[in-house]
Formats: sequence, C-alpha cells, structure tokens
Amino acid sequence: MTRNPKGFTLIELLIAAVLIGTLAAIAIPRYAGSKDKAYAAAMKADLHIAALYEEQYAADNHGQYFSGSATSDSPLNGFTPSKDVTVTLTAFNILNTQLADWIALAKHGQSSQSCEMRTGIITCTTDNGLAIGFFSGH
Repeated sequence: MTRNPKGFTLIELLIAAVLIGTLAAIAIPRYAGSKDKAYAAAMKADLHIAALYEEQYAADNHGQYFSGSATSDSPLNGFTPSKDVTVTLTAFNILNTQLADWIALAKHGQSSQSCEMRTGIITCTTDNGLAIGFFSGH
C-alpha cells in the first residue's frame, strides 16, 4: 500500500500561523507609524501654504494679517487645507503699523499630533505636549 497524503499536518499549519502572526506583529506598528508621518506631512505642507496666503494678504492690506479657521469644506481667504486638516490662523495686528504677526495651528482629524508655525518654524507635538520634531521654513 502506498500513502498518498492530501493536505497539511497540524504542525505545518501551526508553523504557518506563527509565521503570519510574527509578520503581522512587525508590519502593523510600522504601518501605523507611516500613517502618522503622512498626517504630519500634510499638516506641515498646509502650514507652508497658509504662510503664503497670509503674506500675500498682508502685502495687499498694509501689513495686516487675517485670522480664522480653515477646513477643506470651509476655506478661508482662498486657503483650503488638506482633507481632515483644520488650520487655525491667529493674527496680531496693530492697525496701520508694521507691528503685526501671526501664528498658525494645524490639526489632523485622525492624528493625535498637532503642528504649529511661529516665525517660519514648524513644531509638531503630540497630545501630551511632547515635541516630536521641527522644521524651519527658511
């Protein structure tokens, strides 16, 4: 009599399950980290674009900046941020003088991070206030 095995043994199935589980344990955290990096990149890009809109507005309005919140559904002075990103611009104006400045805060709806731009420098933090990096716009 000859044996004609058709199928996998229990040991082979367990080894395959362990290998798949190990690969998943490695891949899932890396995927989540990649998503957070992409969200931060979107916020940083939106802050750079918002800076262009602020400076153009100031050039047209005697050095004065604008304030408000912008979303993809509700643009502000022509500025539309990325999907799920809210950019809040706060202007500090002293009318008819050059003593004006602004700050911008970007928050992504699917991230615990937020990024802020002050004087051309972007700082990103987590919800607990831990700084996770900065980027200079110069």
